[in-house]
Amino acid sequence: MTPLFTKVLTGSGMWSGIISRGKRLRLTDLTGGANVGMLLYHTHERHERYNMPDTLKGQHIFYLRQPYCLHSDMGRLLASITSDSVGWHDTVCGHSNAKTVLKKYGENNFQKSHNEWYRNAHDGFLIELAKWGLGKKDLVPNLNFFSKVVSDDDGNLSFVPGNSKPGDHVELRFELDTLVILNTCQHPLDPNPVYRSTEVKLEVFAGSPPKPDDASLTIRPENFRAHENNLTYLALSQS
Repeated sequence: MTPLFTKVLTGSGMWSGIISRGKRLRLTDLTGGANVGMLLYHTHERHERYNMPDTLKGQHIFYLRQPYCLHSDMGRLLASITSDSVGWHDTVCGHSNAKTVLKKYGENNFQKSHNEWYRNAHDGFLIELAKWGLGKKDLVPNLNFFSKVVSDDDGNLSFVPGNSKPGDHVELRFELDTLVILNTCQHPLDPNPVYRSTEVKLEVFAGSPPKPDDASLTIRPENFRAHENNLTYLALSQS
């Protein structure tokens, strides 16, 4: 199927846009070892956004993979994972900031290196949020697609290098009109001492909402209940 939109993010790239209900966003790791930090907001009710605790506890999971869903803080579904060649996407580790990047990789600002300077995810999120009238108060725990983090028996978290290979992908179907905010800065727990840029391809495809027997809705009862909340909202809000 021909994509409606295609873009390749290079370096530590940033992007934001509104993707309507039923459409699918495919992210492809072109170089291997990518990390895509993502935030999601309901386009028409921007106080409603992706909620990490509800996503995890309602589906009895610690990480995301196909066919699990991304829940909002209003008991609805923002998106579902419909295709996934990776199988593990981090949900709990947050994102880098200027202080952590400076400590880990050293000084490398725009005045010194222009587009090769060391970006951080926190500022990247804020830049994209500002374009949509949102800001620091709207930051919530983000997703980290393509990255794997595991916990030992004591609860210590460790990053697993090489989780994503060149050509790996993950695809989201949006269940409500959704504002997508993302960047490709390195994962905050990535032990690589070198500041590494990757390339990630974004493609948006036409699609349709899920049927009641869709795997994303049947894998957990809470997903189907959230889907019903979506239908109620849409029935009452659309003219």
